[in-house]
Amino acid sequence: MTRAPIDVTVVVPYHHARSTSGMLARAVNSIDAQTVPHQLIIIEDRGSDGAAITRQRGLEMVTTEWVAFLDSDDEMDPTHLEHLLACAADTGADYVYPHYRVAGGTDPRPWMLGRPWSNDDPQQTTITVLVRTGLAQLVGFRTKGDLQSPGRLYAGEDWEFTLGCMNAGARIVHHPGVTWTWHHHGRNSAGIPGRGDAR
Repeated sequence: MTRAPIDVTVVVPYHHARSTSGMLARAVNSIDAQTVPHQLIIIEDRGSDGAAITRQRGLEMVTTEWVAFLDSDDEMDPTHLEHLLACAADTGADYVYPHYRVAGGTDPRPWMLGRPWSNDDPQQTTITVLVRTGLAQLVGFRTKGDLQSPGRLYAGEDWEFTLGCMNAGARIVHHPGVTWTWHHHGRNSAGIPGRGDAR
């Protein structure tokens, strides 16, 4: 029997508090349950780096064609990677983003589900995306201190990464399905060192 090639690596940055709380285990279990072969890089925040720097360290280790990201307090549906890889193959996308269900809160952007991407009117995405590794490594993640103001109501490393991919000429495609769970909780750190459970 021939095994399918591993084309995708999932990068999960985490802080020690997410390990002791059980959040990291929940995230990893959801990745282990994926229906396609994959590699997994779990990388620990060295103390006060924050999500962007930690995620960047993990990204630099990736050697597969595709990279996917998951925050350590969230979880993927079992077919998350399968659906995103199929969407990329069907559309020729370099960057695919799905929608999510929210646990412990309400969806801040419900209108995004099913709304196609437009370079003329780009919309906020989360970091739970699938990206060609070469593109992701070219763009990289900026630290909070390096973020530029996009002139919109939101900002952050996720948005800057998406804009960087768009400006690099990526074909960005929305997979119009719900494929993962975004957990809202009192310990969300939003990637900021010293905030929430990132202390």
